Amino acid sequence: MPVSKLDSKTALIVVDLQKGIVSIPRAHSIENVVKNASDLAAAFRHHGLPVILVNVTGTAPGRTEQGLGGSAFPPDWAELTPELNQQPQDHLVTKKTWGAFTNTDLEAHLKSVGVTQVVVCGVATSIGVESTARQAHEFGFNVTLAADAMTDTSAEAHANSLERIFPRLGETGTSQEIITLVKKGA
Repeated sequence: MPVSKLDSKTALIVVDLQKGIVSIPRAHSIENVVKNASDLAAAFRHHGLPVILVNVTGTAPGRTEQGLGGSAFPPDWAELTPELNQQPQDHLVTKKTWGAFTNTDLEAHLKSVGVTQVVVCGVATSIGVESTARQAHEFGFNVTLAADAMTDTSAEAHANSLERIFPRLGETGTSQEIITLVKKGA
């Protein structure tokens, strides 16, 4: 089902569109994902809606088969892509887990500015985006997912999130559909 509406106080959450991550090969064009996310951010800012930019600087502690538990990344890894045009009013969330809510001030920040709905985009669809969307849903936010402003390293993982997981968490739509709704709400 396509996105039906946006609440009057909706925030955009852009997950992990940063130097280190966008350099990893993806199933879909990262350039298109970054452009669509940047267009969303510009529309949200233009209409006075909150923009949350999320980056990741390490991994959660604990053993994994990949052996990355508790690892830190190189310093420039976390630099946001310049196309996002970070603004002083944007809220930056730095995380060390898949989801943007864990051990961050994101929930408190969103509630302090009256947000009731979030639009989530970024990379990777099945990891950072899905985890953040799951957490937002669990915290009671209405969730919308910008399907053309996300990608994954695996086309199958991306499709699984879009087809099986996201319909249970919220609504999906294209960046343009969401931007049209942002404009209608202004």
